[in-house]
Amino acid sequence: MENNRIATTDFEKNDHHSFANPKEAVITHLIWSANIDFETKIIKAVAQYDIRKYPNAKEIILDTKNLQIEKVWRNENDTVDFELEEYDEILGQALHIPISKDSKTINIQYKTSSNAEALQWLNAQQTAGDAPFLFTQSQAILCRSWIPIQDSPGIRFTYEANVKVPEGNLALMSAENPQKIDSIGNYRFKMQQPIPAYLMALAVGNLEYYKTGSNTGIYAEPTTMEKAITDLEDLQSFVETAENLYGKYRWEQFDVLVLPPSFPFGGMENPRLTFATPTILSGDKSLVSLIAHELAHSWSGNLVTNTTWNDFWLNEGFTVYFEYRIMEALYGKDYAEMLASISFKELKEESKELINNGNEKDTHLKLDLDGRNPDVGMTAIAYDKGYFFLKLLEEVSGRENFDAFLKQYFKEHAFNSINTEQFLLYLEQNLFGVNELETPSNLFSNWVYGPGLPDNLPKPNSERFKKVEESIADWLTTENIDTLNTEKWSTHEYLHFFHVLPDSIGYNEVSALDNKFDFTNNGNAEILTEWILLAIKKEYRPAYGAMEIFLINTGRKKFLMPIYGELIKSESGKRLALNIYKKARQNYHYVSYNSLDKLLNYPTN
Repeated sequence: MENNRIATTDFEKNDHHSFANPKEAVITHLIWSANIDFETKIIKAVAQYDIRKYPNAKEIILDTKNLQIEKVWRNENDTVDFELEEYDEILGQALHIPISKDSKTINIQYKTSSNAEALQWLNAQQTAGDAPFLFTQSQAILCRSWIPIQDSPGIRFTYEANVKVPEGNLALMSAENPQKIDSIGNYRFKMQQPIPAYLMALAVGNLEYYKTGSNTGIYAEPTTMEKAITDLEDLQSFVETAENLYGKYRWEQFDVLVLPPSFPFGGMENPRLTFATPTILSGDKSLVSLIAHELAHSWSGNLVTNTTWNDFWLNEGFTVYFEYRIMEALYGKDYAEMLASISFKELKEESKELINNGNEKDTHLKLDLDGRNPDVGMTAIAYDKGYFFLKLLEEVSGRENFDAFLKQYFKEHAFNSINTEQFLLYLEQNLFGVNELETPSNLFSNWVYGPGLPDNLPKPNSERFKKVEESIADWLTTENIDTLNTEKWSTHEYLHFFHVLPDSIGYNEVSALDNKFDFTNNGNAEILTEWILLAIKKEYRPAYGAMEIFLINTGRKKFLMPIYGELIKSESGKRLALNIYKKARQNYHYVSYNSLDKLLNYPTN
């Protein structure tokens, strides 16, 4: 067990997405005692914090959202009055707690609301098994909806938890975890490495554990476990490959929890317990790059964290770069080039869309999200423009120098937060300066503080994708669909196939594709999504039944937004989209339905 010091983050710049004033008083350790009630869909809890205060500090401020605060006391039993500020739609309410020079701890007794944004309560019909389920999603600023906390990525703390759940359920957190169900539902947790609030996580359900290596394993519902093992059996190799690249894995255990299908993201990098969507279980390991991504966060994001959400690219751009390096080491250079090519396409499309919609500033790596929900910044810019910036740095400095730089960066900034300006200074000194390299002209102004895609963006080159394009050309030239040579295609090659199909193909070609490949009944969520998009564009109605089933039973925002977005481009499609959404919305997490309500102009009152 490591003894990790509490981060010494520079608190000079306040986080616009938190009411906290860490320059006056800051949390350092949490003891969370909670009772999970599936019937009322409420968590009743006490949050006790050790605090560090500065001279003359009069209060500590925490973030809350729709929490019912029942009682607050300092130290053991010094009950105090507290103040909740006026409610803000994005940020919630600031909780002001008076402190004195003798205050060492603060205690808050509270209840969550039944519709807390971070919590998704699933009934038995919404899971893969036959039991209810609860999971949290705290990123970016939703932790405040289930724990009163200083909800800023620049503030780190350690924690312990005592959680009571209904009998027959396993409880898990982003901490040291049990591997078997406790007969009476009592669980204790400990996280000794300091983390920011967005990495607080809880899941409760009928779960099993399967060990995949010395410090890796899988949690899943019993009916999902066999599929999970097939795709995730190589977790230990992932960890060892990552350590060979950028240094020791600092969180001891790396487990993956396969969640029910309503989970809104591909994955969430909760330390020690990555949350993953079941849509990555393809049966052929072709979608496990997502696990490599979440594992990479154990260095970029969890270990070295963006100070504010304006610096989100420091979490995600680094992680995409690291992900592709892991996949290259495991599966070869051209596999990584396929991933980079898909990133390149998505980046071009999102950058163009943001600029056309008047959001040019949102194509900067350094964002300005003041007054907006930080989820707005979770675009391909942070992920993919961030990746290509780092890829450019690798090309300019040489891979060996860049690897040495990253290894040093993760080591020196471990368990701390960093902002964009601090990173750029560190970059100039420790990559360009140390190696006596000239910093390319306008590098930062073009890439970090400039709009769109710079001219020197590295272009990926996949030989396997070129063969896909040749195969399409043969098919369309000969009008013989049997010339499509797909025998050894990966998921990524199928995705590229759909991406480069010419707009000129019509209903007959789409029907021929379905007759040959049965795309309508494809069990791979990535491929099925692309097929549904093509079916909508070409009004191929034989696929609409499968589309409705997919939309009702899948909660991943990445798939939902483009499908609903394509449907509403026509009046008949808009009617169909709303009819499906009425049935499906209850199965979605807040992160998904919050965006879809706006996209569909759906009445929520």
